[in-house]
Amino acid sequence: MSTPDWYITGLPHVWLPYSQMKTAPAPLAARSTRGSLIELEDGRVLTDGVAAWWTACHGYNHPHIRACAAEQLMRMPHVMFGGMVHEPALKLASRLAALLPGDLDHVFYTDSGSVAVEVAIKMAVQYRINRGEAGRVKLLSFRGGYHGDTLATMAVCDPEEGMHHLFAGVMPSQYVVGLPVDEASTAAFEAFLAEHAATITAIIVEPLIQGAGGMIFHSPGVLRTLRRLADKYGVLLILDEIFTGFGRTGTMFACDQAGIVPDIITLSKALTGGTVALAATVARRHIYEAFLSDDPEHALMHGPTFMANPFACACANASLDLFATEPRLEQVAAVEAALRDQLEPCRTLPGVRDVRVMGATGVVELDRIASPEALRARFTEEGVWIRPFRNIVYLTPAFTITADELSRLTGAIRRVLSGS
Repeated sequence: MSTPDWYITGLPHVWLPYSQMKTAPAPLAARSTRGSLIELEDGRVLTDGVAAWWTACHGYNHPHIRACAAEQLMRMPHVMFGGMVHEPALKLASRLAALLPGDLDHVFYTDSGSVAVEVAIKMAVQYRINRGEAGRVKLLSFRGGYHGDTLATMAVCDPEEGMHHLFAGVMPSQYVVGLPVDEASTAAFEAFLAEHAATITAIIVEPLIQGAGGMIFHSPGVLRTLRRLADKYGVLLILDEIFTGFGRTGTMFACDQAGIVPDIITLSKALTGGTVALAATVARRHIYEAFLSDDPEHALMHGPTFMANPFACACANASLDLFATEPRLEQVAAVEAALRDQLEPCRTLPGVRDVRVMGATGVVELDRIASPEALRARFTEEGVWIRPFRNIVYLTPAFTITADELSRLTGAIRRVLSGS
């Protein structure tokens, strides 16, 4: 098929994400989606192994989300959230509060994961200011972590392995240490926390899976350690569940597996089932109450233009309907079992360092990947959409993916990595 005019005329004006535009290969032209499939303009159909950057948990074009979106679009696609509220946002807030553990009751809406983390950071810092706790402005994060691409969030990403080292002289300086995963690292972490607690307002961590930092897994016990030590030293705990929330690790939220309640949690990605941008920062009661005052300066001064967009909130409510009425977590368990069985043979392939699976996330870690772009092209030739990065090949499929579609993805990984 010939290249469409819109592609020829429009591509020179687009700046693509995470790409060196001088050398980046030409992007594929997508035409339509359905389930776990992406149809390209040239007629090829790819099985999607990454669910649109981990968002399309119900698959593409789910009829229930589509119907709710169409209804809301006809009624009210957007209205400002300053001085007004509307049913989709309030309904969603109450549902999130009911689903989340403990007293995570107060929802602040934004429109991207990075901004949700920015708001969590502002909440944690201003919490101390409002309480008169001078000097407690630092964040403590972890090596291998990723929390976003905005300036404040870059500062709490891994400074060595992350993609933001070029901005080291611009970003605020934060503490970044190793996760307390065993006795020695826990002792080192507590010693650091004890020494610096007077300057720290909060710990921030991706629970169970550090996503864009390399799909690095840790146990629920690590989260219990963080909660215990945060309480001991009077530090807040922020869980960044933008990747892990809504079933990805096998439970509705990753923190459920540890039985802990963070002080603040951030949500996005699968919040709307991959339909439209929406994010939320949800705080416990004691955080919220620190902002209640007769002093206007104690208010949280943040308000994105498209905050609590009714269209997006309607899609999120529709997504939660599906978690309530369809067997999503059972499907995640089935995906997990299949990934374990079908990716395990990769462990014996040359250059493979590790194979690991948690929930609907499967990872094959290599010693190195010489060219992620070339490897991506090989997967496309196999009829699958898989995006290797760093030294990993990973799958984060829709929870509704069929057994045959999942086998197509894992088979392609085995063939490509074996060189056959």
